[in-house]
Amino acid sequence: MRLSILTLCGALSTSFAAQPEAVPTSTVPAAVAEAGKDVVHQLNNAFAKVFETVAPSVVIIEVSKKNDIAESSPLDDLFFQGSPDENNPRRNPGAPRPVQSEGSGFVVRPDGYIFTNFHVVEGADKIDIKLRDGRNFPARIVGTDEKTDIAVIKIDAKDLPVVQLGDSDEVRVGQFAFAIGAPFKLDYTFTYGVISGKGRSKLLQTGAYSISDYLQTDASINPGNSGGPLCDIDGKVIGMNTLINGMNRGLGFAIPSNMAKEIGTELIAGHKIMRPWLGIRIETLGDDPDLRDLFKGADKGVVVRTIEADAPASKSDLRPFDVITHVDGTPIETDSQLQHEILKKKIGQSVQLSVWRKGQSIKVPIKTGELPNEIARASNALPTQPSPPSQESVGKFGLQVQELTKDVAERLHLPVQQGVVVTDVEDNSIAASQDIQREDVITEVDGKPVTNVQSFREALKKADPKRGVLLYLDRKGSKTFAVLKAGD
Repeated sequence: MRLSILTLCGALSTSFAAQPEAVPTSTVPAAVAEAGKDVVHQLNNAFAKVFETVAPSVVIIEVSKKNDIAESSPLDDLFFQGSPDENNPRRNPGAPRPVQSEGSGFVVRPDGYIFTNFHVVEGADKIDIKLRDGRNFPARIVGTDEKTDIAVIKIDAKDLPVVQLGDSDEVRVGQFAFAIGAPFKLDYTFTYGVISGKGRSKLLQTGAYSISDYLQTDASINPGNSGGPLCDIDGKVIGMNTLINGMNRGLGFAIPSNMAKEIGTELIAGHKIMRPWLGIRIETLGDDPDLRDLFKGADKGVVVRTIEADAPASKSDLRPFDVITHVDGTPIETDSQLQHEILKKKIGQSVQLSVWRKGQSIKVPIKTGELPNEIARASNALPTQPSPPSQESVGKFGLQVQELTKDVAERLHLPVQQGVVVTDVEDNSIAASQDIQREDVITEVDGKPVTNVQSFREALKKADPKRGVLLYLDRKGSKTFAVLKAGD
C-alpha cells in the first residue's frame, strides 16, 4: 500500500511538472507580524528582567551535617534538599547520610537576614552562604518553625540587595511564576511556568496538624530549590519553594509569601511561634462514604475523629463522632476551615462550637490551649500472663477482647476503669482496616456503655453490622471511634 501511494504521488508530480510553481504568500500583514515579534521581545525582556532583579538577592546554602545513619522516610521524595544520585540516602536507604547538602534562600534585610526552609538547615553543624557576587559567609540560625517549614538565618554583612515581597493573597491561578535556586547543584538556575493552584493543604502534616495553604506551580523545581523564591512577572517574591511531588512532574509547591513574612518577622524579633489548638483530629463530613449513613440529618460539617489525651477538648463535653458545624457562629464545612478559624483565636480564648450529636444541635464551649511541638504517644506491652477466662473473640470483625480488670488497667497505665481491652487484631480484618489497635479500650457500642465482656457481647447482638457498629475507644487517654461494617 505504501509503495502505491508513493507511486501515485510521483505520477501526480510528473503531471503537473509543466505548471508554474506556486509561491506561498503570507496571510499575515507584515506590520502585524512585526508587531507580534515586538510582543515576544517584550515578554522575553520581561522574563530576563525578573532574573536580573531577583537573582542578586538569592543565596546558595551549603549545609554540613553529622554523618549519621539515615532511615528512609515517605517524606524524602517531597523535600527538595539533596541531589538524587547514587550518593543520596533516598536512593540507598540505611546508607551514611551525605556530609553536605545544598538548598537556597533569599535576603529579606540588607543587614543579612535570610529566609529559607526549616528542613534545609535542620540539624546543621555548619552553614555556608554563597552570594550571587561570589562572596561567601558563614551563617547562624536565628529561628525556625517546623510546622510551616520556615527558617531564618543570618550572615554578618551590610548593604545586601533584598527581595521585594509580594502579596500572595492577590496571586491568581494562571499567572506567570518563576523559580530561582540551585537544583542538582547548578547554581542560579531560572525556570518559569504558571501558578497552577492555590490553597493546597494537607500536603505535609506535622503531628496531624497542617498549617500552610501552598501555592502550586508547574515551574520546574527540583532538589536544591528548597527555600528559594517563587516570583511573579514584576520580580516580587510570592512564595518560598518547599515541596515537590516526584521528579519533574510539574507539581511544585511553595509557602505563600504572606505566611513566610509573618512567621519570619516573628522569628527575627526573637519570638516563639505559638499557636492555639483544641487537640482534635478531624475530617470533612462526607470524605468517608462508609460513615455517611450514620450521620442522618447532618449535611455539612467536620467530624471529630479523635480527642487527644490531656488536650483542651478532653476537658470539654466534646466527643468523638460529634459533627462541628459552627465556630463562634461562623459556618464550618471543611476541616481546613475549622483549623483556620481556630488559628485566628488567641491561646486561652474561649470558643463556642455548634455541634450535631445524634440528631440534636448543642453548644460546646472550649478554651483553646497552646499547640505542643509534639503530641505524645504512649505505648505499653500487654501483660504476658495467660488471658483470663472472660475473653471474647469477635471472629467476623477480627477482634479479640478481654475484661478490663484493675490489674490490667494498672499494668497498661490505662486512664479508664470500665470497658473491655483489645488483646488482638487479625491482619487484614475489618477491625484492622478501621485502625483498631491492641490495648484500645472499648467503652461504648452504638452509644451503650460497655462495663465488661458480657455487656460488650450483648451490645454487639443488638447492633446492625450491615449499617455499621459504632465503637467508642479510649487509646491511652485519647478518645476516638471506629465503625465496624460487615462486608467491608
